[in-house]
Amino acid sequence: MHAVTSSRAALPRPDAVPTTPRSTPAGQVGGTAVLRIGPPFTARGAFWAKLEGSNPGGIKDRPALFMVERARLRGDLAPGARIVESTSGTLGLGLALAGLTYGHPVTLVTDPGMEPGLLRMLAAYGAQVVTAPAPDPVGGWQQARRTAVGELLAAEPGAWCPDQYHNPDNTAAYTPLADELVGQLGRVDVLVAAVGTGGHSAGTARRLKARFPQLKVVGVDTVGSVIFGQPDRPRLMRGLGSSIHPSNVDYPVFDEVHWVAPAEAVWACRALARTHYASGGWSVGAVALVARWLADTLPPDTVIAAVFPDGPTRYAGTVFNDTFCRDHDLLGLTEPGDPGVIAHPGKHEATTWTRCTTVSDPLDRAERTGQDGALPLAVAQ
Repeated sequence: MHAVTSSRAALPRPDAVPTTPRSTPAGQVGGTAVLRIGPPFTARGAFWAKLEGSNPGGIKDRPALFMVERARLRGDLAPGARIVESTSGTLGLGLALAGLTYGHPVTLVTDPGMEPGLLRMLAAYGAQVVTAPAPDPVGGWQQARRTAVGELLAAEPGAWCPDQYHNPDNTAAYTPLADELVGQLGRVDVLVAAVGTGGHSAGTARRLKARFPQLKVVGVDTVGSVIFGQPDRPRLMRGLGSSIHPSNVDYPVFDEVHWVAPAEAVWACRALARTHYASGGWSVGAVALVARWLADTLPPDTVIAAVFPDGPTRYAGTVFNDTFCRDHDLLGLTEPGDPGVIAHPGKHEATTWTRCTTVSDPLDRAERTGQDGALPLAVAQ
């Protein structure tokens, strides 16, 4: 697929998501609570969890609504035109909400790993769901989904793809999340965020760093993800990690990165539920595990904010299902201790919880341009 010219630069970027009445579904997005997570989940310290699962569909309600609103204002998305996008789940919920809010049919391309319950809910919300037929030999299911999106766009003139991996509106949508954290916590010393498309880590961190220049940003990835320079492997965890290199990932903003394995994320999800009546899916477990370790190793007055992207409901058949977890050898893990440490992502493959303080872009920007089969931000008419 070939990128086409977009009018993106002609429209000034605002600092906040457009206001919608609180009485509407879209008006329920944002203003999520923070929850103090301490002992017995931690040994002695504490961190603050930003409960983005309180949004109607999860954290990606924010960029879904924002990307659609901005595309409409630019003229990239015509009234009533179809929205087509690849998703592992949460963005699909957000785009279903955006489609309902702004009057657009929505087609979502996923893969066989999507939870059956989520498939049913997306259909109930009015979205058409297409399943990619087979993984791409290089980019896996993620690239296969994007290829299918390109085919759907070509077949329907006027259809539009948000292209969450490369769309800067994805990152800009998280400015309000950062502002909410400041209002709720007063200051933030450490931000812990999962990294997939790169949107919420980049958008939140940039805004917070402008306010708190000494902010430490800790990225959380899954084993088997290429984002920070590890080899591409089949991945069980959804919602974080990638088989491609999204240009929205802001590598310079990160001070360190942690890779977490599925069994470790399951342990954290279940321990959170048992101790704090709050939990979520793979990303929440991975982020909570890392934030827990930071809370117990940093000075006690450190203000740590951890973004929890979703809630536990859609993971009843996976993370919280004993049969699923036994089938994937995810149970029986003793309480995790400290992460392993590597000096450089290219020196050792992380297969269990591992941290690294050397963070760099595995591809330079010139090489990155056009790779991954980047989708157009607008479709030529």
